[in-house]
Amino acid sequence: MTARADQAGMFPAVLASTVHDIKNSLGILLELTRQLAVKYQDRAEDINQLEFEATHINHTLMQLLVLYKIDADKFCLMIDAYPVIDILNEARDQQSRLSRLNHVEVVIECPDDLLCFCDYPQVTNALATILNNALRYTREKILVSAVEQDGYLRLAIEDDGKGYPSEILDADLSGSVDLDWIGGNTGLGLFFVSVIAALHKNGEQSGYVRVDNRSRLGGARFCLFLP
Repeated sequence: MTARADQAGMFPAVLASTVHDIKNSLGILLELTRQLAVKYQDRAEDINQLEFEATHINHTLMQLLVLYKIDADKFCLMIDAYPVIDILNEARDQQSRLSRLNHVEVVIECPDDLLCFCDYPQVTNALATILNNALRYTREKILVSAVEQDGYLRLAIEDDGKGYPSEILDADLSGSVDLDWIGGNTGLGLFFVSVIAALHKNGEQSGYVRVDNRSRLGGARFCLFLP
């Protein structure tokens, strides 16, 4: 193997390490942003936007790290039984400051006794990723719900925004989403969630995601189905 080939093979690992370092720095930036929000309340709107974008970047970096580990066969799910209400509350709590700053009400509908067999951190982070995106486009309210449907647990996030654009509705969300690196609308968040969903299996069933504009609030609806 040539030196050039060796260097090319090292690139994914170097990139993953760099992403990890950036995440650490971004965590410090987010904390400073929260301190500024308290000190400069007259600039709340600008600081709110800064925190929103920093949080979005943080989620994106986390997704890249997980996808790298999956591709390098260094990732496995840690499946256990969890109350679904805890999963939904955790996802909402991760975005609670942003929802308050944006004056968006996030409502949860879920039976207290409903259970989910899943990787808790990955599913909560996946839902928080979609919730973060919904906060960007919703107007006043987001509904997060969970029900059993056709042998699956369906976790849904619905908003009152303008709905998904046609390119998202027409995309293949089976875990092989075409990413538009040129136009900038990569759809990485949906791709990441679809990959995490597909890793959850029960016999012949695998998890999957669906998106549509059938929100009960009039906007977009995201659904994560876990077997």
